[in-house]
Amino acid sequence: METELSTALAERIREATGENVYLCYHCVKCTSGCPLMEYFDLAPNQVMRAAQLGFEDTIFGSRTPWICASCETCTTRCPQGIDVARVMDFVVSEAGQRGIEPKVPKAALFHKVFLRDVNVLGRAYELGLIVEMNLRTGQLFNDMDMGLEMLKRRKVRLLPEVVLRRRRKERLTPAARPPNEVGYFPGCSLHSMAEEFDHSTRAVMKALGLIPIEPAGWMCCGSTPAHRVDHHLAMRLPVESMVLFEQEGLDEVILPCAACFNRFRAARRELQRDPKLRDELRREIGVEPPERLEVLSLLSAIQERIGLEAVAEKVEHPLEGLKVACYYGCLLTRPPSVTGAEDPEYPMTMDHLMKALGATPIDWDYKVSCCGASLSLTQKEIVLDLSRAILENARARGADLLAVACPLCHANLDGRQMQMEDMQPMPALYFTQLMALAMGMPEAAALKRNMVDPRQALAGVM
Repeated sequence: METELSTALAERIREATGENVYLCYHCVKCTSGCPLMEYFDLAPNQVMRAAQLGFEDTIFGSRTPWICASCETCTTRCPQGIDVARVMDFVVSEAGQRGIEPKVPKAALFHKVFLRDVNVLGRAYELGLIVEMNLRTGQLFNDMDMGLEMLKRRKVRLLPEVVLRRRRKERLTPAARPPNEVGYFPGCSLHSMAEEFDHSTRAVMKALGLIPIEPAGWMCCGSTPAHRVDHHLAMRLPVESMVLFEQEGLDEVILPCAACFNRFRAARRELQRDPKLRDELRREIGVEPPERLEVLSLLSAIQERIGLEAVAEKVEHPLEGLKVACYYGCLLTRPPSVTGAEDPEYPMTMDHLMKALGATPIDWDYKVSCCGASLSLTQKEIVLDLSRAILENARARGADLLAVACPLCHANLDGRQMQMEDMQPMPALYFTQLMALAMGMPEAAALKRNMVDPRQALAGVM
């Protein structure tokens, strides 16, 4: 049992993250709001207490940091403004740097394989990641049922995309672009398992008068593994892509993927707050990191740049009678210091959009609850529990289907339903698929790629 108190751990946390764990007075808001609390061996506030007391064996001997889903609920609700999720990241990163055995080896393996693929290929390789994880954990047939169905629906890219980093030694001054041309960062999944999100997004943007510009050579944003393992890498990867947009003469970039949006916004915020980081990235990348590039989620861009009245004017087949549970997930709104969300606990942007399409958004309890996100490949049972709770609440509140805005969420809420015992199917569509249907573009909605057949739920509006 640890009894000797030390400030060394708290000092290392503050040096690495800027977070002062001594500000925590144990109000327990982080713990009471954590969706994974029942799976932890240490509550989040207990992790903070161990950090205050310098109990390293307690922290590094805990499973909690390794199965934290990075949903940012604790960070959003902390009355002292402590980034509790960042402290969890520190523990995982520090363990790797010091050679401490990970308490959840499968999670450490996932981080390693994902980031190796990104380093070698430039982008995530979903099929290769899944196959290697199964081989190296001895679970050869894990998710075989889901995998075969995904192959059947052409949701899996068999060969990886290989991207060479584009480097420039000086800032360019490109010609000004027309105002309707906007930067577009699809993210890795929209080139693979979430192609229906990409297809419907491009069609909707075109119908609304926007021309998406996707520069060659963009890199994976790093997703969860990067910020869990290496904070500097988690900043560098988005910045490398942000440079490309600025060098294309674009002053804004729109991101349909909630996870990519969050990573870009986090990187931009750190560039503004940390001159040392900006200098380091300038030396590594070879150009000045972007200063003025605006980072928008697709939902925000539609509301702020286009306007809901303009969207309503494009509606040819109103989604009348369709009751929709708008699911935002974690990273579109949390933490608000990064996302800029005015209502992180009960957002309404997607709800207002559904109204403009003629649908009826329902009031429900789980619109920002965590589905488990990238724990899908390391802690599947947790993901099944969390995702089932979301789906069942939507049905209990009268929804016909879910509208989602994140490929990770969609994979869990749509794809994994087939693995939930006694689960009455509940379709989960990207919000852009619903937009495409309402705008009279059913082919662009690519509904055949959905794992749960939405045709019955949509029968009255198609």
